[in-house]
Amino acid sequence: MKRTRRDLIRTAAAAGAGVTLAGGSAGAQAGPKVLFEAARTTIPIVGTTDVFAVRRIYCIGRNYAAHSREMGSDPNREPPFFFQKPTDAVQNVKIGEVADHPYPSLTKNYHYEVELVAALKSGGRNIPIDKALDHVFGYAVGLDMTRRDLQQAMGNEKKPWEIGKSFDKSAPLGPLHPVEKVGHFTKGAITLEVNGQVKQKADLSYMLWSVAEQISKLSEANELFPGDIIYSGTPENVGPVVKGDVILCKIEKLPDMSVKIV
Repeated sequence: MKRTRRDLIRTAAAAGAGVTLAGGSAGAQAGPKVLFEAARTTIPIVGTTDVFAVRRIYCIGRNYAAHSREMGSDPNREPPFFFQKPTDAVQNVKIGEVADHPYPSLTKNYHYEVELVAALKSGGRNIPIDKALDHVFGYAVGLDMTRRDLQQAMGNEKKPWEIGKSFDKSAPLGPLHPVEKVGHFTKGAITLEVNGQVKQKADLSYMLWSVAEQISKLSEANELFPGDIIYSGTPENVGPVVKGDVILCKIEKLPDMSVKIV
């Protein structure tokens, strides 16, 4: 039977995550019973009915020099660092729509951060920089939404600030665009507007660590797998939004992505 690209993506992502797909062989069908089936997070792929199954979400922090400075760090001395979001933080946003995005609980200082997102089709350990982009399936426009007051409060207390980053729908993003359609992104304008006013404006070439370098560095700490996605950092001038605000994200060569805070 001929296998479609969707089958390949599902199988690869499931294999990377150690998941047995329905209808597949689990050895002897006599293993432990799964009591609660977890929902799978997927991202639409432009131009097809296929979807990309998400295994893990990585985010790099302070990857633009000006943003690093506004967050109180010296970009010339800081090596790259990464954090994660849960896969169900993904909020899929269709091309051309303004999706409702809920203002989350516990915060009074809710910030936007526009980012280029890279999705991996393959992985490994200790991936060389010159081979890193071979592992990229495609790209999307994303938002790393942040409960800034909670993040800063936990940081001031020297505690993990996961609560500021990892919560429901904290990772809105547009559909994936395969590399064969859009190429790779080493430069190009990246901007964010709130209610028609430009707030963030930079170029992808300003990244301290390129997408290839991020993949290579991540693979030193964790084995990467198909289905992993990487939020590649945000430019300076992050700031707050309130209910009713409309965020418009733009990355050159990709369709715009927009959400309304509700």
